[in-house]
Amino acid sequence: MTKLQTFAAPTGRLLLAMMFVMAGLSKIGNYAGTQGYMEAMGVPGALLPLVIALEALGGLAIILGWQTKLVALALAGFSVLSAAIFHADFSSQAEMTNFMKNLTIAGGFLLLVAHGPGTYALDNRVRSTPV
Repeated sequence: MTKLQTFAAPTGRLLLAMMFVMAGLSKIGNYAGTQGYMEAMGVPGALLPLVIALEALGGLAIILGWQTKLVALALAGFSVLSAAIFHADFSSQAEMTNFMKNLTIAGGFLLLVAHGPGTYALDNRVRSTPV
């Protein structure tokens, strides 16, 4: 394995998940505004705590490489759903770009589902069995 391969996986996980951690934390700071936006788009505002948890905690899990395949699958689904709900106004170039961005991110997460976390991940811990 080359040095590039060794560091590409954890760097890729960081870059892919960093946006989700920051988005989840920013939703805490603008809770009422985010809840109102969700409700205006037809999504129950009561789901906001779950969204925050998935984004912030799921993003951290991806960065750390913990339960990577499961969390990546959840974030891929979340990315596709949020594209369809919040960015499906194809008459707007900005919304079309956001729609495609979300699908691209989902693709990145699906690669994690298929190939795992790579190096420097908690998923790679060796579990010792008591004798």
